[in-house]
Amino acid sequence: MTSQPTFWGTGVALITPLHLDGTIDWEQLARVIDHTIAGGVDYIVSLGTTGEAVTLTTQECKQIVRFTIGEVKGRVPVVVGLFGSNWTAKLVQYVRDFDFSGIDGILSSSPAYTKPSQEGLFQHYAALAKESPVPIILYNVPGRTGMNIAPETMFRLAKAHENIVAVKEASANLDQMQKLTKHAPENFTILSGDDPSVLSHMVHGVKGAISVIANAFPKTFSQMIRLGLQGKFAEADVLHKQMQDIHPWLYVEGNPVGIKAAMQHLGFGSRQVRLPLVPMSESNRQKLIEAIQSSGL
Repeated sequence: MTSQPTFWGTGVALITPLHLDGTIDWEQLARVIDHTIAGGVDYIVSLGTTGEAVTLTTQECKQIVRFTIGEVKGRVPVVVGLFGSNWTAKLVQYVRDFDFSGIDGILSSSPAYTKPSQEGLFQHYAALAKESPVPIILYNVPGRTGMNIAPETMFRLAKAHENIVAVKEASANLDQMQKLTKHAPENFTILSGDDPSVLSHMVHGVKGAISVIANAFPKTFSQMIRLGLQGKFAEADVLHKQMQDIHPWLYVEGNPVGIKAAMQHLGFGSRQVRLPLVPMSESNRQKLIEAIQSSGL
């Protein structure tokens, strides 16, 4: 499958492990990187929502990127989340000053809170595309940003800028997902941002996911995606069902609260998060553990 585009398959949105005092746990971050690569993920996504990028300082973000690239050692591509600013000019300047050595792509969500029009979204990403030296994955997550990027806007961007190559679609809108897979330009990849539904979306042409649960179970999730890409949906569904009862507990108190509790249970550091997030409640943590234990994973 070497002829596939770079961002087909499984991307794992890495957690940022923290010590109980809130500082970055570099030893556990290295372990998570090695665990996910050994489990078969196709690429790493650093500093996404799951990585708590918006609660990290600029210096911490740069340190995490350099550390991740050094730990990956070229084994898989590395994508970096850019949540630079809701002001386009500030994001563009951030990109100009950023060290892109060793980075294979960026994931960029639309501006939050400002609620731009579709033309504003187009101009925002167009400005980013003009400055980025690496491919761009759009990140459409209206539940967090307050605005949906319309399919027509995505297609217009992909046609106008060859370095806009994919979208992580997390709108939870099946009609939009079907429009994207039906009408997307040939060189524009549709990826899922929703682990529980990705397999059903692959029936319509989705080419993979940027996953949360792959932090914990990279082998199972990656194999499910590979089987889906091969059209072996019955076999893939067996793996999907193993994870099915775990998914709800990963999000019941928000992401990455749940996945960090799962990773703690599996021996990858603490479940510490940064305020305004708080660690998973004990009652929900126990239910998450029960779901993991009964899954057979």
